[in-house]
Amino acid sequence: MLALLSDYETLRLAWWVLLGVLLIGFAVTDGFDLGVGALLPFVARTDLERRVAIHTVSATWEGNQVWLVLGGGAIFAAWPALYALSFSGFYLAMFLVLFALILRPVAFKYRSKNESPVWRARWDWALFVGGAVPALIFGVAVGNVLQGVPFHFTTDLRPIYEGTLFGLLNPLALFCGLVSLAMLVAHGAAWLAFKAEGPVAERARQIGQRAALATAALFALGGLLVWVGAFGGYRVVTPLIGNGPSNPLAKEVVADAGAWLANFRAHPALFLVPLLGIVGPLLAAAGLRARRDGGALLASTLGIACIVATVGLSMFPVILPSSTHPGHALTVFDASSSLATLRNMLIATVIFLPIILAYTAWVYRVLRGKVSERDITAPGSPAY
Repeated sequence: MLALLSDYETLRLAWWVLLGVLLIGFAVTDGFDLGVGALLPFVARTDLERRVAIHTVSATWEGNQVWLVLGGGAIFAAWPALYALSFSGFYLAMFLVLFALILRPVAFKYRSKNESPVWRARWDWALFVGGAVPALIFGVAVGNVLQGVPFHFTTDLRPIYEGTLFGLLNPLALFCGLVSLAMLVAHGAAWLAFKAEGPVAERARQIGQRAALATAALFALGGLLVWVGAFGGYRVVTPLIGNGPSNPLAKEVVADAGAWLANFRAHPALFLVPLLGIVGPLLAAAGLRARRDGGALLASTLGIACIVATVGLSMFPVILPSSTHPGHALTVFDASSSLATLRNMLIATVIFLPIILAYTAWVYRVLRGKVSERDITAPGSPAY
């Protein structure tokens, strides 16, 4: 164990895997919160029905956002160059996401402070924005990363971003945004079918089937676009030094339209991951149709995990390519923090991540069961 903690290459790989785990954890847990928000105007027609939908996530949404905090913190500490470029280059897009995420808790807290239908309707649409906008923008960000981001480093490794907000909203990136939105809407629908009773659950099953089928179709189409080279790709042509210094300029990278498939061609077993990214949503749609809500939720979770993992596996070892200066791309092995930082963070993660997982599991166990209209109208109900 001590030998592993002293190996720079192993630590870099470990943190690449952990970053993927954290991003998947966020997409799975907070994903159904975002999906429920995006679905709110469509699955609930009365104030009572909207309160049922909201109450399915009201007790857990704050805890689910821990995964976003952990993911952002991991990028900041383990991949400082990635953090500097992505959070500054995507600043306006990130601002939109943060605005939407901040709007969500305000809407949760304020919608029931006034019984006016107009007041509550406005906050319900705020919840819609708080769910749909992040779901869309996260996908747009992934689409831009796959195509390459316009940045370069100066000789003293100062990052310079050359893009604009409207440049991020290109057709391929918006396509990825639609994949993300459909995926999280399907996940939110599976959650509502699993947790709610009555008309809300019935409408969620109907919408969820269509959203899950759309997810599978869009993701398959995305795979075809990668196959024909529409998203481009980047390949490191110089030997990778796993224990070398973190210097993004000490390598050569070329644009290669087939690069994002190279890992799959070299290791054909990896094709199972994107395949499950298609099969998962299809099973979720079948589960919702058969009213096997628990199975549908698990299938949706599988699909999300595999869709996110597909992106990481296709790009490895690149984590942020440059469209203007390909040789300045960031990779797993030249953009990390120091060995000591990665080691100390890994020790802390090994200690505290199981505690977070155990507590999260306990919370969901305590809060198990469906939400009905009777729960909302019961005296002393804590529902929003």
